[in-house]
Amino acid sequence: MDTYRIEVGLKPHLLDAAGEAIRKNIIEDLGIPVSRVRVIRVYTVLGDLKPDQVEKLRAELFTDPIIEVSTLNVPLAEDFSWIIEVGFKPGVTDNVGKTSREAIADILGDGMGTCNVFTSKQYILTGNINRVQAEAVAGGLLANSLIEQWRVADREEFTRGNGISLPLPIAGKREEILVKTFDLDVSDQELIRISRDGILSLSLEEMRTIRDYFHVPATVAARESLGLGDKPTDVELEAIAQTWSEHCKHKIFNALIEYEDETSRRKTITSLFKTFIKRSTDEISERVPWLVSVFHDNAGVIQLNDGWNLVMKVETHNSPSALDPYGGAITGIVGVNRDPFGTGKGCRLIFNVDTFCFAPPDYSKPLPPRLLHPKRIFKGVHRGVRDGANQSGIPDVNGSIVFDERYAGKPLVFCGTGGIMPREIRGEPSHIKTTHPGDFIVMTGGRIGKDGIHGATFSSEELHSESPTSAVQIGDPITQKKMTDFLLEARDLGLYRAITDNGAGGLSSSVGEMARFSGGCQLRLEKAPLKYDGLQPWEILLSEAQERMTLAVDPQKTEKFLDLARRRGVEATILGNFTDTGKFHVLYGEQTVAYIDMKFFHEGVPQMELTAKWLPPQHAEPDFPEPADYNIVLEQMLMRLNICSKESLVRQYDHEVQGMSALKPFIGCENDGPGDAAVLKPLYKSYEGVVVASGICPRYSDIDTYHMTACAIDEAVRNAVCVGGRLGQLAGLDNFCWPDPVQSEKAPDGHYKLAQLVRSNVALYDYCTAYDLPCISGKDSMKNDYMIGGVKISVPPTLLFSILGRIEDVRKAVSMDVKRPGHRVYIVGITKNELGGSEYFAHHGYIGNAVPKVDARLARKTYDALADAIDRKLVASCHDCSDGGLGVALAETAFAGCLGIEADLSVVPCESSLRTDHLLFSESQSRFVVTVSPRKATEFERVMEGVPLAMVGRVTKSPLLLLKKGKEKVISADIFKLKKAWRQPLDW
Repeated sequence: MDTYRIEVGLKPHLLDAAGEAIRKNIIEDLGIPVSRVRVIRVYTVLGDLKPDQVEKLRAELFTDPIIEVSTLNVPLAEDFSWIIEVGFKPGVTDNVGKTSREAIADILGDGMGTCNVFTSKQYILTGNINRVQAEAVAGGLLANSLIEQWRVADREEFTRGNGISLPLPIAGKREEILVKTFDLDVSDQELIRISRDGILSLSLEEMRTIRDYFHVPATVAARESLGLGDKPTDVELEAIAQTWSEHCKHKIFNALIEYEDETSRRKTITSLFKTFIKRSTDEISERVPWLVSVFHDNAGVIQLNDGWNLVMKVETHNSPSALDPYGGAITGIVGVNRDPFGTGKGCRLIFNVDTFCFAPPDYSKPLPPRLLHPKRIFKGVHRGVRDGANQSGIPDVNGSIVFDERYAGKPLVFCGTGGIMPREIRGEPSHIKTTHPGDFIVMTGGRIGKDGIHGATFSSEELHSESPTSAVQIGDPITQKKMTDFLLEARDLGLYRAITDNGAGGLSSSVGEMARFSGGCQLRLEKAPLKYDGLQPWEILLSEAQERMTLAVDPQKTEKFLDLARRRGVEATILGNFTDTGKFHVLYGEQTVAYIDMKFFHEGVPQMELTAKWLPPQHAEPDFPEPADYNIVLEQMLMRLNICSKESLVRQYDHEVQGMSALKPFIGCENDGPGDAAVLKPLYKSYEGVVVASGICPRYSDIDTYHMTACAIDEAVRNAVCVGGRLGQLAGLDNFCWPDPVQSEKAPDGHYKLAQLVRSNVALYDYCTAYDLPCISGKDSMKNDYMIGGVKISVPPTLLFSILGRIEDVRKAVSMDVKRPGHRVYIVGITKNELGGSEYFAHHGYIGNAVPKVDARLARKTYDALADAIDRKLVASCHDCSDGGLGVALAETAFAGCLGIEADLSVVPCESSLRTDHLLFSESQSRFVVTVSPRKATEFERVMEGVPLAMVGRVTKSPLLLLKKGKEKVISADIFKLKKAWRQPLDW
């Protein structure tokens, strides 16, 4: 086969926007003085092609003749100081290369022959810099050594070598298939070593349990008949480790916990999940009629109306994003797409959400080994989610970004997806799936590679020096989009019986879970389509390589299913059968490589027994004088990273694809105001809508995770109510991300962190039941720590609480921006001296102790009344008070609408004797800034009777935020100046 190299770049006279952005990053992030950067795309074509065919591809496929120039087998770069070429390492998914090969097939047809395409990029640097600086640019900004290779050359080296190039990243050599066995009749110390070296993340008790299972006489006899002995194979040990991982089995949430509070009272909790989360939903289900499927499928399902269901799931992808931010994040978003898609018989995906937790981008402390700078992680994660979501054709509608130095060890990357499915498909309920003995196991979509191996077990432990690079993947949203479109067509034709995703654990997980319906399976790994040679059986079984779904297909419909797949250009492969043998039976050729009892496989993990002890922390009480100039303080608050605008980043997501957005992420007179929640109109012939919102406030965990959780739930509900949502029609999703809560040498404060987790779950039960807010899905990530070389960094206990609900009529949805001069301004809710964990105290370097506390009874009354007022079209705008309190909420409400607000703080409903700064920046919960037309004010006040509120002022035409306290002027600030300050910090 011949090798051809095509290089493509912008015409010299055109601005290279990508290069200019990189130049800016080099200067700002690395402090290296580069005057110009140009980017060249490189396509290396390896195949049985003739030169004239490749020339045709260069001119017609790879080059835009209007704005680009290109060369074939001749270097394009000229007039530079340094050149850096970056490409993938062997085995890493090259999405552009794969798409290029498909495009070549479209152009050349039968004349294509054997052909592969490998992509790379050249960065042409001009400036007075040396080799050390050029290498720093390559390794510190342009390439990730885990997945990419690069080469640096100056002008002389480039000329002497007639250009530069990288070795072709050809992966996989055909190797002898080896199935290893493990002798578990060893010491406890050796059992621990086997678990650690194999990245199994199994405890000593779990390793003993596995050893005992393989000594059971009936087990040994059955295995001997298949050529196996009493020693587990590597396939079996890896499969059990995946199935029993914290990621998959949620062992801490199902542990037996002895909890002791600050008064030494003890309580035994048999399962956090069953005692608090599931119990709350079970109780609420007796009061709400619209729950369809909760806690036993890939995502939660609720009823939208008589004809349609809504589906939603939120996941985390923290550990891979710490190693490769782009790959981890794009895998996170396309991975969570598959969860609702693989729920029931499958759904159409209609929105994405994302929330990120990072260390500040200006982080200046020394970075421990293996950690990337927070700004690089931030940009990589953002780019990954952007590319994954936009290329999948799914709008990104809601989310947030939280900053705290403790996320330097592991960023938190929450990605969620919602979908819609008919209530019935071909006369059967859409949310029910099953498998029958004899059904074919069919895998569709992407091929299997070494990427993603040990993802489930890797994410079940802290980030350490041996964390596997094989856990890193790069998702392919285009392949996934083709697959999901095909599968929706197959669903509507009734061509499959059940579907699930190949997420954590790959085929081991998907086939193992689906086999529970029929009672067993026989899986043939040699039939699995691979990206390249060289994978051992355990790797084929465990790989989490992306864009794959597993289905159960009736043998009588298999040919129709496979024919449709061929016509739609989607790979589909039969890998075996579901059975009723009670065994998870895996073969490679004629050799049995795994034979495990299904009950032991899924239920054999021993229950953890843990101890939790709660001692409330005490922080220094803040002691500082009231500010002399509130204008300056308000500007400073608006510029805080957790408050400032995220528009420059969020705007890069596609909010409009599919054309369903009724309320968008940014609204107001200039379409840049911070919306509280998203409202979608998913049905063409109905005004019924979907509300999507979220709440997160990890800084309150420093005081009490009970109140942190209450505030996160309340914030999510507030945001939904702001736009027209109503309690009783809202469902919740809980995503816990915790530092290691298991007491050990690595976690000497595990008892306390587990107590924090207990208190968080107690609050979830208390407030969800008070609000009739059932949790329909959730996820926990329990090892969000970094530990290398004696350095430990743990995230603050973090709960993301998401809301999915229905709105009767999207035309009644309300946005947060003021609408007209003369409208009355109301403050709804009571402001208290609750600044513990607030942005204002953090601004002064304090935590404090007076954490905001939610009065659930009063909040419920407030939310019901406000929902009534919005439904009656009495409200012109509504904005919740959260980070930064009332001062920030008033400023955002005003500048979003390009109008002023004049208000008297002395009439704000509040506790007596509040300092002015505390009144402005307290983060008391369940509060709103509401504007109302004077014509509707009397009716609004009547509907809100019994709820604490006050008419504090009016909307003005003059662009001033004018806040007084009686006759005392507190703030007189130009709203456009405030907006400029608010936009500045992250306006990259």
